[in-house]
Amino acid sequence: MLSKKQLFLQFLGQTSPAPLMLEIERADGVFLFGPEGRQYLDLISGVSVSSVGHNHPKVVEAIKNQVDCYTHLMVYGELILTPQIQYAKHLAEILPSPLNTCYFVNSGSEAVEGALKLAKRFTGRSRIISFRNSYHGSTHGALSIQGSEIYRNAFRPLLPDTFQIDFNDQNSLDLIDNRTACVIIEPIQGEAGVILPHGNFLEQIRKRCDETGSLLIFDEIQTGFGRTGFMFAINRYNVVPDILLLAKALGGGMPLGAFISSNEIMSVLASNPPLGHITTFGGHPVCCAAGDAALGVILEEKLAEKCNTKSGQFKDKLKHPLISGVRGEGLLLAIQLTDKLYVPYIVANAHKHGLIIDFFLLCDSAIRLAPPLIITDDEITLACKLLLDLIEDASENALKK
Repeated sequence: MLSKKQLFLQFLGQTSPAPLMLEIERADGVFLFGPEGRQYLDLISGVSVSSVGHNHPKVVEAIKNQVDCYTHLMVYGELILTPQIQYAKHLAEILPSPLNTCYFVNSGSEAVEGALKLAKRFTGRSRIISFRNSYHGSTHGALSIQGSEIYRNAFRPLLPDTFQIDFNDQNSLDLIDNRTACVIIEPIQGEAGVILPHGNFLEQIRKRCDETGSLLIFDEIQTGFGRTGFMFAINRYNVVPDILLLAKALGGGMPLGAFISSNEIMSVLASNPPLGHITTFGGHPVCCAAGDAALGVILEEKLAEKCNTKSGQFKDKLKHPLISGVRGEGLLLAIQLTDKLYVPYIVANAHKHGLIIDFFLLCDSAIRLAPPLIITDDEITLACKLLLDLIEDASENALKK
């Protein structure tokens, strides 16, 4: 009989030559548990997904209640489904005007695809500007605007009329002109290793888009829902885009994405042609119920506001000769190491120290920290102890021949 690891390798499409292959039987709060009860402290939240922790009782209750009513009924946008309406209304209530019309999809990549189509349809233009070292997903259109040639080159030819400029370089903004349909940007670059915008860089992009009639798209798929100490980076930097992209934490642990804009902009997808953008499962009622419940927890427990104190605890405690610094906002952090050669060992051996951590796709010298926002002071103390033990292990063993 084949083992579960053998079945995993034989029947599931693989994303890398060396998957972690940890079997998880259950999860609760900030912990994952293996078959024999082995405990792992989750410091990446499924990559910024499980912001209210795993198996949160209010999210579970919302899922169960919705399943008792109905699951999938009809292709998106045809029937009135209470979970969709309620969640879209609650999102509009916490977002700045004019971001009041939500189009639900299934994932972050789909949100990107929908936003690109929307911008081209509304402006009548084709040119798309993105940023080097950005990450927007793996679908064809999203890959076309991704800021890494490593991931793009194997899949060319890609979407035409796309151009990349440098993050935090105001001189490059002149490339945004009256041929540009949209500028898509992560307000904080995630996979680049948590790179913050300098000065008024985002304000200058907003100004340039206004001057040229280009739409500004904020990709807050990683930064949304309190991750950076504010509900959204919009609130942190006081810059409002024309289109906002959300996913990951949007679904409370369930698959859900969205692109959000004004009613004026969004309305162009409904006609000429009708069904200009369509999805079967986008805004699945169970996913919307889960996401709405998770949003309620974040607001009620003021998890976004508490992020900054928790961020400071990580930064204060993580001191080691191999750590040159910890950067980031809230609970989206990068542990910068003195030598990138230690990163593969640390990530591969973290589970042996009872940790789940990860690397960045576009920064090979740092380790990602993005724990659930509900992590407690005691759990942060434990996490830092385990991290320092792991890094000390790496300092002694990672470079041995």
